[in-house]
Amino acid sequence: MAAWPLAALAQQGEPMRRIGVLMSQAADDPLLRGRAKAFQQGLQQLGWIDGRNVRIDYRWAAGNVENSRKYAAELVALAPDVILAVGAATGPVLQATRTVPIVFTITSDPVGSGFVNSLSRPGGNATGFMLFEYSLSAKWVELLKEIAPGVTRAAVLRDPALTSGIGQFSVIQSVAPSVGVDVSPINLTADANEAEQSVSAFARLGYGGLIVAASALSNVHRDLIIALAARHKLPAVYIDRIFVTDGGLICYGPDQIDQFRRAAAYVDRILKGEKPADMPVQAPTKYELVINLKTAKALGLDVPHSLLARADEVIE
Repeated sequence: MAAWPLAALAQQGEPMRRIGVLMSQAADDPLLRGRAKAFQQGLQQLGWIDGRNVRIDYRWAAGNVENSRKYAAELVALAPDVILAVGAATGPVLQATRTVPIVFTITSDPVGSGFVNSLSRPGGNATGFMLFEYSLSAKWVELLKEIAPGVTRAAVLRDPALTSGIGQFSVIQSVAPSVGVDVSPINLTADANEAEQSVSAFARLGYGGLIVAASALSNVHRDLIIALAARHKLPAVYIDRIFVTDGGLICYGPDQIDQFRRAAAYVDRILKGEKPADMPVQAPTKYELVINLKTAKALGLDVPHSLLARADEVIE
């Protein structure tokens, strides 16, 4: 106890480091607020306390490309020691700087997008955590057919402006015939009316389901997509559990909260002197299958026991 004041004085004398964070969604989105909290908790466990020995500057792009570019430039101008770039924000941050170290998370296809030279040896100023390998996309169409055997058509909601949007659809398209499903893309844009009209037109033909590919825009339109699936009685598969906790049918994808905790460890290593070029890009280590039984009942679906047994969480 006698030593505590000296320890406190030593802490006050620590140099203040700076971390920039560019989130791809809006500041009031509970999805990313929870992830930001997990990142900050991960830093705290490693001894980095916001306001004591590190300052964290957040920006929120709200799924808008122009916002991402604007806020990326703002963060770089603050001369941070490292920037955490989330999802679709990774590209704009790399366009803004090739010198400030960058840790990205929930980012699709970092090699194909040109963010790194390779997964094992990134080679530039960025490294981090990829959202998934494209092969995961095949699982979504298989799950759709398993939970809703009557589905013969599936609309894939994707962002065509992203390399990952094209890649996810290609894998789904290659697998769909083997399970008896015909797939077609619905391109997401910032205009919610376009998505609503496209889904409504698709639903009128019957026997349909939805596969919602990973993108910032799918999160921006999350409430609308869930509402459209309910209104038109379309079974839908998602990548993130928040869609299911908010009323969607089923999801399968990586534990994204875990990625933010792991990103904190990479930021810690960079603050201690390591270079992103030498830190391999990491793949997810935890995946989640979540099913909403209330939604299944509303859609008239009898979820197979084999599927329930594999679920990590079943929402009653």
